Amino acid sequence: FAIQIEFSNASCSPLLAARIGELMRIENFKSRMANRDMMAGTFLKTPAYELVEVLATSELDFICIDMEHSPFDRARTDACLAVARALDFPVLVRVTHFAPQTVLQVLDMGAVGVVAPHIITAEQAKDLVRAAHFGPGGRGFAGATRWAGYGTQNMAEVLAQSARQTVVIAQIEEPEALENVEEIAATPGVDGLFLGPSDMSVSMGFSDTNSEQLRAALARCGAAAEASGKAYMTFVPNASKAADWAQFGAHMFFVGSEQGWMKSGANADASGIHALG
Repeated sequence: FAIQIEFSNASCSPLLAARIGELMRIENFKSRMANRDMMAGTFLKTPAYELVEVLATSELDFICIDMEHSPFDRARTDACLAVARALDFPVLVRVTHFAPQTVLQVLDMGAVGVVAPHIITAEQAKDLVRAAHFGPGGRGFAGATRWAGYGTQNMAEVLAQSARQTVVIAQIEEPEALENVEEIAATPGVDGLFLGPSDMSVSMGFSDTNSEQLRAALARCGAAAEASGKAYMTFVPNASKAADWAQFGAHMFFVGSEQGWMKSGANADASGIHALG
């Protein structure tokens, strides 16, 4: 596979190389994060693989299955990840907790990476990295999973795929985590930081996400990510908020959810029709 990538870059026309890049969305996702490309995604709240099919045809760069706050069980998560993998669509999973067994399961199912909530210390970040990667005390090796190609790759190839593709994102949501954010960002194997604006605001004692303290937190987290060469992302309700918060170094945005988009679209057209009367 690596030989094919090298060949395409060396021998193809720029247009064809760009098209090949579009067809390697999962393969290129981690490197795009590391390059700090501007990317748009959303949270998937409804456990339906049909929605993965629909969103895979959009201009989104990724989606994130929200196991933490939505009714995703193992079977429905597996179905969504099967479709995503078949369509070469990068899907992260926000796990309920960074328990090794949960991390193992979603990665084996085909997730491109995990978002772990409530990471507060560098030690927790190290535990998360260990759970997501093969090695002593870490992710158990299996070559017969969907993610590994159902036995079509040898051990060396599977290990190389993990190094190229598996993404680990630490979610920073409490003031205590903010005090440790530089050490968390510097943890080897952490690929990105996600500043959770709602939980951070609530933890600071606010009832909205408009405080100067939150903006300072966004800035500090962004500076820590940049200093360690890590990706930086946050949740926003829309592109307008993303344009504002990009000044803090964020380049990956989790924009609302499919539920929010359905409601806003439905309400816009309903309001327009009601106005006719």
